[in-house]
Amino acid sequence: MAKKEFKSESKRLLDLMINSIYTNKDIFLRELISNASDALDKIYYRSLTDKDVKVKRKDLEIKLEYDKEKRLLSVSDNGCGMTKEELEDNLGTIAKSGSFSFKENMTKDEKIDIIGQFGVGFYSAFMVSDKIEVLSKSVDSEEAYLWESEGADGYSIKKSSKKGHGTTITLHIKEDTDEFEYSKYLDEYELKNLVKKYSDYIRFPIQMEVTHHELKDEEKHEYEDHKELETLNSMIPIWKKKKSDVKEEDYDNFYMDKFNDYDKPLRVISSSVEGMTSYKSLLFIPSHAPYDYYTQEYEKGLALYSNGVMIMEKCADLLPDYFSFVKGVVDSEDLSLNISRELLQESQSLKLIAKNIEAKIRKELETMLKEERETYISFFKTFGVQLKYGVYNNYGADKDKLKDLVMFYSAKHEKLITLSEYVSEMKEEQDAIYYASGASIEKIQSLPQVEQVRDKEYDILYLTDYVDEFCMTALQEYEGKKFTNVSDGSLDLESEEEKEATKKVNEDNEDLLKAMCDEIKEVKEVRFSNKLKTHPVCLTTKGDVSIEMQKVFDAMPNDMGIKAETVLEINEKHPIAEKLKTLYKKDKEEFSTYTKILYSEARIIAGLPIDNPTEISKLICDVLSK
Repeated sequence: MAKKEFKSESKRLLDLMINSIYTNKDIFLRELISNASDALDKIYYRSLTDKDVKVKRKDLEIKLEYDKEKRLLSVSDNGCGMTKEELEDNLGTIAKSGSFSFKENMTKDEKIDIIGQFGVGFYSAFMVSDKIEVLSKSVDSEEAYLWESEGADGYSIKKSSKKGHGTTITLHIKEDTDEFEYSKYLDEYELKNLVKKYSDYIRFPIQMEVTHHELKDEEKHEYEDHKELETLNSMIPIWKKKKSDVKEEDYDNFYMDKFNDYDKPLRVISSSVEGMTSYKSLLFIPSHAPYDYYTQEYEKGLALYSNGVMIMEKCADLLPDYFSFVKGVVDSEDLSLNISRELLQESQSLKLIAKNIEAKIRKELETMLKEERETYISFFKTFGVQLKYGVYNNYGADKDKLKDLVMFYSAKHEKLITLSEYVSEMKEEQDAIYYASGASIEKIQSLPQVEQVRDKEYDILYLTDYVDEFCMTALQEYEGKKFTNVSDGSLDLESEEEKEATKKVNEDNEDLLKAMCDEIKEVKEVRFSNKLKTHPVCLTTKGDVSIEMQKVFDAMPNDMGIKAETVLEINEKHPIAEKLKTLYKKDKEEFSTYTKILYSEARIIAGLPIDNPTEISKLICDVLSK
């Protein structure tokens, strides 16, 4: 029989379907099973509206069979089947979908879920096979027909025979190549895994004969294999069950099995939304971070399903980065999918689902913080850095969503508190939220700059995460109170008398301070200060970049050249101040030595490296030996 050409304009179109639309060969089985499921849905719908179609739902099924020697794999269903004309229309015209036409012809009051609507999923089978045979018998006909094709060169249709209505698609699996092992699609274990991964929640049983290895003689340790028909899919997803029918341990077991975690989740969030966009979601907040969570290898995303068929294993668009720790599934029939089902088009439905999910997660965290503080603190110690990053990222676009979820260590309470709690306890005259940054709580507590603020009995937030200061910079203020770094040179807690006194001391010693500044050119300014209580010196900064920020930039692989503008402040009431004044008048060389030592001391206190430690060590020894 002469081959018929496909009705598409060119051979290149089919090549595009096979080689470009689908990037993952494994999904061919998902597509064929979804088509079979659609055929079963159609005939069941027909049975409800057409008295001549007599089928029972419990008898509808999909069957997989494979033959390793002949390299054959078949997918069968006892659905509505196709006539010769339907084979011609649906398989002879690329991108023509019988399912889509069927759904289009339904009335608004009729409700049936059809998975395949674009008519190209079938052709994905050519990725793994060099010949496809489709044997089909329509429920409306006594005749069966066989459609055959070896690819873009065309196809043939001839009369055949078949028991019962339905369709059997048989693939002649390609030979293995150096690049790909096609034989895996003839392996029982691989086929079971593919069904479990992509088609576990198809509403009809997917059956296959599987091998059971059973003990025949215990004494002789003899085993025998026998085949048994087994249903491979669970059919009803846990997120579609009534909440009253699902136990907490069922959710825990699903999470641990689905997401390969050894511990149960911290929180389970189940939602069912009906409206312009309908969907069901089952989300989990893990109790601990995955081993690769803070690495580039980690992939965020929720498993995306359409009518129980997995579309994407990790749909990143459903989660904002700051909630990337959340695991879970989303199932919707309202998503606008492209013809391959592998990628989502720019979809308003998807954006709406993502927005709702983001709000749902945030509300759950807010409730946890309010009602189960210790649980929230445990969560925050694990994932708090990600929330702070969310405040800072995207130029602070999401800061208002997250500002009440972030926590910082309080010097006053010696524990994590929220910004709201800090502001609620501020003194009446206090007009700023004070913070200090460092590598650890202990190191921050020993900073000279902390003394003045603590003396005022103001609380200080201790920031120890690399992202903390960037978070504060993005927030700028909270409830009208600006964030102020205690190491900022512009910190203003002095009385008017103290300011005047400090101003006069600096004016009287202008030449001395300029000489020190000339000696240590790394600093922008040297000045006497009333801020310090017991410490002789400290480094403060001018501008937006703090010393701790500079450390973050310095740690980056590419030198960004971003440096803090530092100021060396000297305690005007410390004996070292008088020593400097004396040396400046009587011994310029010794004055230079003291200047270098004091600057190095200030850098050490600030956690900055000393560029010339050998020279400074020698200078200190020279001073001590006098």
